[in-house]
Amino acid sequence: MMMTESLPKDITERLACNVLNLCRNTVRSVRQRLSFIGPQKLPSRCRKSAGHPRALGAKEQQQVLDVLNSKNHCNQPPMQVYHNLLQQGLCSVSTMHRLLRKHNLQGERRAQRAPQSNRMPRLLATAPHQVWTWDIAKLPTRKRGEYLSLYVVMDLFSRYIVAWMLSRKENSALSSQLIDEAVQRYDIGPGNLTLHQDRGAPMTANVTWTCSPS
Repeated sequence: MMMTESLPKDITERLACNVLNLCRNTVRSVRQRLSFIGPQKLPSRCRKSAGHPRALGAKEQQQVLDVLNSKNHCNQPPMQVYHNLLQQGLCSVSTMHRLLRKHNLQGERRAQRAPQSNRMPRLLATAPHQVWTWDIAKLPTRKRGEYLSLYVVMDLFSRYIVAWMLSRKENSALSSQLIDEAVQRYDIGPGNLTLHQDRGAPMTANVTWTCSPS
């Protein structure tokens, strides 16, 4: 029929070409040449399914994938692998990308550690002065761009503010002084208190504590 007859109402030319695996432009070209006398050339197959005579075979494709996934080239993009192995004549860069997309290897090709689920540490306080937590908050002043640092130390069990300080500076020396004064005020012995904080710069600074920070 060569799709010269009218198609059913619910079937479009695009759908018919996709089902028959035909190139729609070639079908239109053949339809236009039907009025001429002479042998007719059959429509060619769609380029997606048509094989190129110089395409790599299955064995050659596997060789390229082995090179891309090897220890020396697994952390390199195809362009860099192509230039490193230019004298060997492996294949083109576009062919490397095509093979990587086909096998879903466009991303990281190096060996990855399996995802791990680590237990989150938690602190439990059953009485006051067992666990303290502290942080620094910024308080804006009336002058634009100037802030005050509010140091707050809170008891985890009772939620009571055991110590606080307002300063224009934010450093580890002031926080160490504040916590040392609070420890002496509540007469807490060494090793009886756990101090919790986040990973901010004043919290992770190398200072000497009278209690045991967590």
